[in-house]
Amino acid sequence: MCGITGYVGPREAVAVAVESLRRLEYRGYDSAGVAYANGTGISVIKQAGKIAELERRLQDFDTHSNTAVAHTRWATHGAPTTDNAHPHWDSSMSVAIVHNGIIENYLELRREMEAKGHAFRSETDTEVIAHVIEEELKLGGSLAEAVRRASRKLRGAYAVATVANVDPEVIVALRCDSPLVIGLGESENFLASDIPALLPYTREVIILENGDMAVLRRDRVQVYDSEGRPVQRPVQHVNWDVESAEKGGYEHFMLKEIHEQPDTLTQTLLGRVVDGRVRLDVGLADEQWKSFERFVIVACGTAFHAGLIGARMIEGYLRIPVKVEYSSEFRYSDPLLGSKDLAIFISQSGETADTLAALRLCKERGAKTLGIINVVGSTMARECDHVLYVQAGPEICVASTKAYSAQVCAIMLIALHLDALRGVSPETVPFMVSELAKQPERLRAILCQEERIAAIAREVRDTSLCFFLGRGVDDAVAMEGALKLKEIAYIPTQECPAGEMKHGPLALVEPGTLAVFVATQSRTRDKIAGNIKEIKARGARTLAIVQEGEETIPEISDFCIQIPRCGHDLFAAPLAVLPLQMFAYFVAKERGCDIDQPRNLAKSVTVE
Repeated sequence: MCGITGYVGPREAVAVAVESLRRLEYRGYDSAGVAYANGTGISVIKQAGKIAELERRLQDFDTHSNTAVAHTRWATHGAPTTDNAHPHWDSSMSVAIVHNGIIENYLELRREMEAKGHAFRSETDTEVIAHVIEEELKLGGSLAEAVRRASRKLRGAYAVATVANVDPEVIVALRCDSPLVIGLGESENFLASDIPALLPYTREVIILENGDMAVLRRDRVQVYDSEGRPVQRPVQHVNWDVESAEKGGYEHFMLKEIHEQPDTLTQTLLGRVVDGRVRLDVGLADEQWKSFERFVIVACGTAFHAGLIGARMIEGYLRIPVKVEYSSEFRYSDPLLGSKDLAIFISQSGETADTLAALRLCKERGAKTLGIINVVGSTMARECDHVLYVQAGPEICVASTKAYSAQVCAIMLIALHLDALRGVSPETVPFMVSELAKQPERLRAILCQEERIAAIAREVRDTSLCFFLGRGVDDAVAMEGALKLKEIAYIPTQECPAGEMKHGPLALVEPGTLAVFVATQSRTRDKIAGNIKEIKARGARTLAIVQEGEETIPEISDFCIQIPRCGHDLFAAPLAVLPLQMFAYFVAKERGCDIDQPRNLAKSVTVE
């Protein structure tokens, strides 16, 4: 996602802050900017596009300063334009801030500020923070006190860095659910949203905890907890190289992105689950949502598998017909489409050529179009009638992990939004929404099993063929698990509904093969147990993924991974994909494969 850097000390602060941003370019961004104390006020220079374009603009200004903050923006609220780029001023141009995250109540705060005479310059949620701080400064006290008071009015997840006229050699930073790191130097101090930005200058860092506020001066750093009390956070020594730091200390981007999934889902849900209700602002009126008679989901690869789960949920839970189509086949099927259809297009990049072609066909034939997309400003985002951004952040590894989880989460949001509007099962909506909100913590619990999953991978790394089997929604998850294994470990897979094994694929089972069963659904538990016994009777080993508390299947399987028990089985199946991703990762690592850049594949498929 977005990147924050800051510096206070004897060096040229703008140069340090901008160079630090370069260490965060791997995260992806669409604009960049810097704010600095200029001796008489606060200057803000920003530019849509890459850091190099910002640097060209900076050549036209006197940027001498000892205090600066800088930012690379990955657009969420507002298009990727120069006006929407960070930093943002307050109305008097005396406070400038950079911000990562989302302010859920920004519209409410914006209206309040406008009523007090504040004029806004951007479409962003970020700008409102500067105006709220401006109002708090009018009450007196230091910049830190004003930021602390302002933070009490903000709802959401954010990391904020502030510079202001009132104290031009100070940076005030605030963390709420979005990371910030302080770098410690000799008579100078640094700030960043991620450790790689700091490594050219220092290896001594303080990682702020949730709710912390930090006041950076050149000679000292003071950290305060969420109650405003001074606290000492431990100083950590970083011994990674730069490449490792970009990966957050993980060996591969894929493993880093697997571990990012709890935070990714938190971002996807942010501002969309409020007070026990789902709120979707995609430009569709309630009556339009209720008028659709059929959904058509169109996607490729991993996004197609996310669509399969979505179809199971929408059809099974809401009883609304859903058809899931491969983008590459869609145009050639001469699809029946009309104004009562909502065509949903799922794509991480928003540039997938086959999906774009399908989108244009749907628009020609009169269907409404909705994109479930990660990249803001992509071609698909521009061409869809409506867009639901998954907010997964940049995904570097070719094999998608966190984008898939965010896509599934987005479809679940749609299903629960529809349930609330259509009154299919109004008595269960609050419960289902609360279950969805628990998914990030459940993913964190699964990540704790990493060593066990790695040990299983070592046991089976030499398998010649791997079956991926499930029933119902578990079958859709099994298909994604199979894709991950073949993508990065190059092991042939056979995936099909478990009940179809007897109709042909069972002939492939022999000693040395492995069958992976996704078995999270209580209604198919007994059938899956029978399928496991059929496979084992023919000499294959079995790995099952089940909810905690399951007894029968773990007893009859060679290996078993348990996921947290869910209040409703619909939420269990999407959790099962995380151990499948980790399993594929560790098998590929054991086999010495190029995990982040698997052979023959590209991250964004922009040709048909």
